[in-house]
Amino acid sequence: MLSLIKLPRVFTIHQVPKVFHEDSIISGYRHPRSSATDCILSLFQLTNETLNIWTHFLPTWYFLWKLLTVVLMRDVWSDSFTWPLLVFLMSCCVYPLASSCAHTFSTMSTRARHICFFFDYGALSLYSLGSAITYSAYVIPDKWVNSSFHQYYIPIAVVNTVICTTLACYSRLGLPYIQYNHHIIKRFSECKSPKFGKFLRILAFALPYLFDNIPLFYRLFLCVGDGCTDNDTNALHHTHIALAFLTAFLFATHLPERLAPGSFDYIGHSHQLFHVFGIIGTHFQMEAIEQDMVTRRPWLLTYSLPITFTNTMGAALLSVTLSLGIIFLFSLPLLWSATRGEHTEKTQSHPIAKGCQYH
Repeated sequence: MLSLIKLPRVFTIHQVPKVFHEDSIISGYRHPRSSATDCILSLFQLTNETLNIWTHFLPTWYFLWKLLTVVLMRDVWSDSFTWPLLVFLMSCCVYPLASSCAHTFSTMSTRARHICFFFDYGALSLYSLGSAITYSAYVIPDKWVNSSFHQYYIPIAVVNTVICTTLACYSRLGLPYIQYNHHIIKRFSECKSPKFGKFLRILAFALPYLFDNIPLFYRLFLCVGDGCTDNDTNALHHTHIALAFLTAFLFATHLPERLAPGSFDYIGHSHQLFHVFGIIGTHFQMEAIEQDMVTRRPWLLTYSLPITFTNTMGAALLSVTLSLGIIFLFSLPLLWSATRGEHTEKTQSHPIAKGCQYH
């Protein structure tokens, strides 16, 4: 059946605008003005994005199955102790789905590429908050339960999602209407990211991760004596942390493709490995959270802060609302330029544009 369908052609790095370039990836690029149909068809051909898409799209269904299992097999409506797990599992469904959609449709235009990854960043910030909510409910060591840190942990995590989304979006183009607007996008389809853009993006996700894991780092590496929550779950937490640092290393270094540009264009480049190890790490994180939830439930129900709608679903809804507002603000100049009917990004055989000069 697929043999009857004409699949879109692929291009080399010299045939697409610089904004679509990936470090040390030489070939396998899709057309920078692909239609939605072309983007979907490209799922069934080998490009440098194909495995990026499938390595997050398939795990979405796994996490959705886990979410439905919890909903159907636990009394979630009357048992508030399960609500943090629900929020976490929902975030585990959202972030790989948003990522797979971003990688699928990011070649529709330069504007679409930026907007797609704005949503990807928002989904990752939600995942960070979902982790924090479960850590507050199930993972925090006994010594810190009901402490001042415990009481302010979730509010600070919500603030971190705002910082994460804002900083990550800023790392692509800068500040909307200050560093870019629809006139600049019209004149220059090729826009440079702000200075230290990659570093800022790494920082945007490293800070929430490090804050969210303060209780876990203390529990695993610093706590001594009574109240340290030393149980069998700690081995799963160690595995998750090791995988988290491995994914960060892959994202930051662009290995192995940096060692042999062009050799890993289709299979084996760092972003694919980043996706794979990230998902495996999330799986171990989920297993550890569920095990802590079951084994520590009696003690936590007696001594820990009450689990309410406000510090679970409410915090997640607030985070989603704020992140969508931030994404809208960063996307508005791009959406505005699209509605003005500019045609500067029409199909060209060699569509390399000038750099975007900020004013």
